[in-house]
Amino acid sequence: MPDTASGRNHGAGAPLTFNLAIDSKLRGCDLVRLKVADVYAAGQVKERASIIQSKTRKPVRFEITEGTRKSIVAWLDNPLMIGSEHLWPGRFHERLHISTRQYARLVRDWVTSIGLEPTSYGTHTMRRTKVAQIYRKTGNLRAVQLLLGHTKMDSTVRYLGVELEDALAIAVAVEI
Repeated sequence: MPDTASGRNHGAGAPLTFNLAIDSKLRGCDLVRLKVADVYAAGQVKERASIIQSKTRKPVRFEITEGTRKSIVAWLDNPLMIGSEHLWPGRFHERLHISTRQYARLVRDWVTSIGLEPTSYGTHTMRRTKVAQIYRKTGNLRAVQLLLGHTKMDSTVRYLGVELEDALAIAVAVEI
């Protein structure tokens, strides 16, 4: 998706955006603000990274999977990235990184391109994807809480939509 104002093609970084959104479990506002130095140091992509969340002002750590690390290396070799401090540079000099609105458009266009209904998926879907799977497979709410950077367990329970039926199903699966 070429940007006619600057000639930049932010669509080229879309697969990386989605991979890193799922790996990091970051809110869109934090994802678009990621800097190259947050994920890349000493000539290689970090296996784990840490940032301060803009909403909570608390640190959150996240893993960067091998596939995402490869995508980052390829993206950093893109001519668009020459001299860029941010992973997704903005279209204009006064904007250092893409906006959350641009990120939402990338997600909408990608969801549409793979044949899904765009009204059913959004930027927050990317944040929720991996933790929902972690919770389904392990039932470990504390792990999900830490991965999301939530300070209160209640927030995590509401976020995942955990119901009494979920708790009962986990209880039934555990034999003593």
